[in-house]
Amino acid sequence: MKRRIALLAAALATALATTTAVITAATPASAATLTQVTNFGTNPTNLQMHLYVPDRVAARPALLLALHYCTGSGPAVHTGFQLSSLADRYGYIVIYPSVTRSSKCWDVSSPQALRRDGGSDPVGLKSMIDYVRGRYPVDANRIGVIGFSSGAMMTNVMAGLYPDVFHAGVSSSGVPFGCFATTNGSEWNSECSGGRIVKTPQQWGDLVRNAYPGYTGKRPRMQIWHGTTDTTLSYVNFGEQIKQWTNVLGVSQTPAYTDYPQTSATRTRYGGTGGTAPVEAISFQGYGHSIPFDAAQAIRFLGFDAASPTTPPPTTPPPTTPPPTTPPPTTPPPTTPPPGGAGCSATVSANSWTGGFVATVKVTAGSGGTRGWNVSVTLPGGTSVTGTWSATASGSSGTVRFANVDYNGQLAAGQVTEFGFQGNGTAPTQTPTCTAS
Repeated sequence: MKRRIALLAAALATALATTTAVITAATPASAATLTQVTNFGTNPTNLQMHLYVPDRVAARPALLLALHYCTGSGPAVHTGFQLSSLADRYGYIVIYPSVTRSSKCWDVSSPQALRRDGGSDPVGLKSMIDYVRGRYPVDANRIGVIGFSSGAMMTNVMAGLYPDVFHAGVSSSGVPFGCFATTNGSEWNSECSGGRIVKTPQQWGDLVRNAYPGYTGKRPRMQIWHGTTDTTLSYVNFGEQIKQWTNVLGVSQTPAYTDYPQTSATRTRYGGTGGTAPVEAISFQGYGHSIPFDAAQAIRFLGFDAASPTTPPPTTPPPTTPPPTTPPPTTPPPTTPPPGGAGCSATVSANSWTGGFVATVKVTAGSGGTRGWNVSVTLPGGTSVTGTWSATASGSSGTVRFANVDYNGQLAAGQVTEFGFQGNGTAPTQTPTCTAS
């Protein structure tokens, strides 16, 4: 249980509530709406599928498979990152799958998951790709996969199992293909997470090649992100992924190009110096499992940042009937403000084990919304914070103040976001206090 909870700490982005519609496999999703799709094909592990099709789709749209972190969901990635807003700009389509098993982690451990068409989650994910390709004129040379934490692990798995499908992948805070393999049914591999599985480039490359024996075609390019102080999935895994994909792609492990695209970030490129090098690696000095991921850089690497689409939205014309004539109500809205009033409110929940815990804090904006927020959590005596994601922490014991990061500070009235922290000692039980700016 302790091992699994450690991975559940890998929530890298806000998990905002998203309202979706349900359709059957016979009808494409409505444009500019996150839409749930059912009956999309073979799905041995009961994955859920959501689809985002922008208002203006490119004539030959790219397709992106976006994979969530443990405890996350497809809709959470849709709201927590900029992938859909960038799709609006560039006209590509996004698949947002969700795991339904209790851990909400991807199966990157079982023998079935690590063999092409062997079963488990990869088969369901491949069905989603096939579903979209059967209904939209997807550019077969621009199908990418992106993932975060557990989703980054699955990014490496999908790129290894289906090199004939994906042209590029983006792994943010993940581990190499095959590193998390287990034979006892466990989802967690502490040797891998702790950075104690180290192989030669050839050994790592062989794991990928043996997953699809006999394949000699083109392999996907790979972009790899990681923080140097990651204690959930050791930074060692950053270098091991570089070893793996440079070997798979047959390029030198010596960087051909180095620059510094963001504060604290070092970017190295292997096998080329341009923006679409075979392997690109971005390391964040002093950051842990939660890093300042830049979706625009990922979309650039995937090659999805083409000129704005020129084709109109799907062929179904807009309704020509006038809007309803019933006027809006003239009575004022209820005077009772939502929870948190004009400011904000916060609640905390925790999963604990002997000597430690992982806490999740939900922040709800009051009637005035927020431009930013601060949450104060009082810890029991002898308890300390050891890691934080989706927030910044001031202090580590006593009353710890958590502040929003750049992507989750601005909330509309009633909107909810989450952050979390891991600690040693006893989990907090007092209700946090929240102030909004």
